[in-house]
Amino acid sequence: MSAVADPEPASIHDVEEQLQPIPESSRTTKVSGQFWIWCGANIAPINWVLGALGINLGLGLVDTLLVLILGNLIGMGLFGLFVLLGQKTGVTGMVLGRAAFGRRGNYLPSIIQAALSIGWCAVNTWIILDLVMALLGKLGVVDPAAENYAAKIGVAAFLMAIQVAISWLGYRAISAFERWTVPPTIAVLVLMSVVAWFFLDVDWSYAGPEGAVLSGGERIAAMTAIMTAIGIGWGITWFTYAADYSRFVSTRMPRRKLYLASTLGQFIPVVWLGVLGATLATKNGSVDPGQLIVENFGALAIPVLLLVLHGPIATNILNIYTFSVATQALDIKIPRRSLSVLVGVLSMGVVVFFIYQEDFATVLDTWLIGLVAWVATWGGIMLVHYYRIERDTVRVDRLFDPVGSSRLADVNWAGFTAFFAGIFATWLFMYGLVPFLQGPVAVALGGVDLSWLAGGLTSALVYAVLGPIAAARYNGVAEPRSDRASEVSA
Repeated sequence: MSAVADPEPASIHDVEEQLQPIPESSRTTKVSGQFWIWCGANIAPINWVLGALGINLGLGLVDTLLVLILGNLIGMGLFGLFVLLGQKTGVTGMVLGRAAFGRRGNYLPSIIQAALSIGWCAVNTWIILDLVMALLGKLGVVDPAAENYAAKIGVAAFLMAIQVAISWLGYRAISAFERWTVPPTIAVLVLMSVVAWFFLDVDWSYAGPEGAVLSGGERIAAMTAIMTAIGIGWGITWFTYAADYSRFVSTRMPRRKLYLASTLGQFIPVVWLGVLGATLATKNGSVDPGQLIVENFGALAIPVLLLVLHGPIATNILNIYTFSVATQALDIKIPRRSLSVLVGVLSMGVVVFFIYQEDFATVLDTWLIGLVAWVATWGGIMLVHYYRIERDTVRVDRLFDPVGSSRLADVNWAGFTAFFAGIFATWLFMYGLVPFLQGPVAVALGGVDLSWLAGGLTSALVYAVLGPIAAARYNGVAEPRSDRASEVSA
């Protein structure tokens, strides 16, 4: 298997800035970096909050942990397939989408992914602000009973500046940050877990709110909702990011090793923190991070504060970087580094909006379910295209043809038919906390949420039928030049 190669070793910075395939000469032969990148991205407060979400919505501890573990096994297993695509092609996720959606048609997924990155950057920053204020209150720095709006905005701006600076430097800075900061962060997490599970009064037999234990259809409905938000749905939300970072891994690296390093890097911290959050929530039923942590770890305020501040930085440097390459996929001629600054400014505006929202669980649940709606649909199409239609030979060079290329559809009607069919199916089977996100099929099923499955399967099946028909027109188009070194054989 070969990848695009330059006649001379290329500057990794130049390749990144121009959104070109990463040449073999600039790739890493170490797989550990992928583990630390994905592990660091998930050692974040949002994951213990997500674990607590099941308890907050009325589930018992066993049900919450079952959904968390089984769901992430499936979700992360699928995530690994997108990691392998990045290694195989050296191309970002949104550029890969040009084959399935068309040269101009791919602008829609790229716009959605850019907006998604802004939203995640804001959510990950916002979600720790109450916790930071609570910990600072424990240390006597602020009044924990006050709203502290100005202080929250100040902390958010400080974190955003750090995140932008690291992402501005590019992949190698991101990789180095994760490699050096995640191990000590894990040490703090081990300490928190030991204190929580051996010295606090965790109710391991917790079955739900006293006098209101869910049973029958209500229990199943709540479990499927949590499956969409924090089980399979969590792995799905990373599909669009995977190739942006695995494209830096050498094709000489065995695919099995890369797959395991990436999926375990995701699975271990997500489940670990989810279990921690769920067990802590059995003490008060809360999903609020300030209450969850300060009430239980007040004496460890300083190390916990460091873990909390590290979390959004480690996650958002990926969001900011992915925003920049997704925006470049729109053929916008703005340097990647300038785009990193832009996403920081836009995300900060969204953070300020979130700060003034009162219903924490509703905002978070609505956001997560909304993400799954589009990513599952996109993922179904991409898996069919690259693991069925272009399974034998991926023609990477045509993805970089200019608009109007005869080798690539301008708008791929098959991709868009499958995409909108998948979105519609997702909505039919979705059961969110707000009425607009409660589809008629989910309502008829008593609140059972199978949106991720309906959207992904529908888009995949439709594209499996229509995709080969649309692709046949372009598969036989001759190369515009004799150099075919950019073809990547399976």
